[in-house]
Amino acid sequence: MSNPAQLSTHVAMDAVKGNLTLDGPHGPRPKPFFTPKRIVLYSILFVACLYYLFPLYVMVVTSFKTMPEIRFGNIFAPPVEFTGEAWVKAWSEACTGLTCNGLSPGFWNSVKILIPSVIVSTAVAAVNGYALVNWKFKGSEIFFAILIFGSFIPYQVMIYPLVMITRELNIFATIWAVILVHTIFGMPILTLLFRNYFASIPPELFKAARVDGAGFWRIFFEVMLPMSLPIIVVALILQVTGIWNDFLFGVVFAGTQNYPMTVQLNNIVNSAQGSPEYNVNMAATMLTGLVPLVVYFVSGRLFVRGVAAGAVKG
Repeated sequence: MSNPAQLSTHVAMDAVKGNLTLDGPHGPRPKPFFTPKRIVLYSILFVACLYYLFPLYVMVVTSFKTMPEIRFGNIFAPPVEFTGEAWVKAWSEACTGLTCNGLSPGFWNSVKILIPSVIVSTAVAAVNGYALVNWKFKGSEIFFAILIFGSFIPYQVMIYPLVMITRELNIFATIWAVILVHTIFGMPILTLLFRNYFASIPPELFKAARVDGAGFWRIFFEVMLPMSLPIIVVALILQVTGIWNDFLFGVVFAGTQNYPMTVQLNNIVNSAQGSPEYNVNMAATMLTGLVPLVVYFVSGRLFVRGVAAGAVKG
């Protein structure tokens, strides 16, 4: 029996004579990381990030500065004297018109508007989308077309008719008027999302439930709804951000005692009393935008899943 040294010698001799083929790595050669295409792509992404993050950076650092430092310092420099007084004043002391209670009343008004509007519009849209896919009725396609058409009507066109309707219902200049308007305008686009999502679910699940004797609501709650978490998150994010950031409906329908946070932010920034307090304005802006930011950070991944799972298909 040959020892390993003799075997290696024979292998080397055969390789030199061409009698042995040595196996090497197969497939395409790995590409370098810094290709021209990647450099261009990452450069564009970097510029886009700067475009959006730079104003946010200025807002944050300005909100923690004192007014003398803002007047005589560099707007891009971090605060020399770090202070949170502007945040406290924006929340509880800034003047939003004739009152100086800060943004806190507007925050709670926005919460009172947000919760019922989101719940009612999402629930009704989910039932509408489910019915339009699995329980088609005569004229269902016309009904769906009307809903889609309604989602593209500019809000400004409908303001005066809605003012008359809410006045006749005796809810004008109340929080209930804003809730009603947000619910009405949120349903068309949410119905489209739910309808397309339910259309992507295999129909065999619905047929099997029907064979087992399940009715309209049982199939909805026990079969469809448990599989609808991604699209529900999409609907919640769209409604939360849209309602929380709304200014038009709040200033028209809420009344002076029920202004949401965005309207009170506008009153703080455009206040004519004394010189502008830029640190308070920036802090108030950050406070107003915290809720949508938190919603996106917490549920952003589910939002992408919902869109990818059929929310914009069909």
